[in-house]
Amino acid sequence: MLDIGIEKLILVGGIALVVIGPERLPRVARTMGNLLGRAQRYVADVKAEVNRSIELEQLQKMKGQFEAAARDVGQTVSSGVNEATSSFESSWAEVTADSGSSGQTHHDDLAYTPPPPQYVHPRKKWRVKRSAMPGWYKQRQGVRTHVQSAAARVARFRP
Repeated sequence: MLDIGIEKLILVGGIALVVIGPERLPRVARTMGNLLGRAQRYVADVKAEVNRSIELEQLQKMKGQFEAAARDVGQTVSSGVNEATSSFESSWAEVTADSGSSGQTHHDDLAYTPPPPQYVHPRKKWRVKRSAMPGWYKQRQGVRTHVQSAAARVARFRP
């Protein structure tokens, strides 16, 4: 990069002071700082965008590899299922051919399955408020069972 030392910066600052003048030098320095910051942000944005595009390409390659592997697995599973289905159908055909020759194929001999149970409403008294705490316990512990306003409570216990 640039090899700028302290001596060179002092020299550039002195020349800028003479050329620009002491009144406009702070404003020019602020403007230069803003422009330098914008340039650094722009470079950082470009770097981030390049990195994102590289990562996107890598992710697309990985996606293609995973899709190919999934297709291969799907094909092997479907071929295995097809083989199992064909062997089952051939054995089923043999079994049904053997039982069909003896004439004992009755569909009525299948086991009776009862219908599923019907829903029965519990018939709870939903208007009656039920509590998990017994009444005798509430009375012994002094738990209030009825709602009272604060004014009614004060009037009740007023001497």
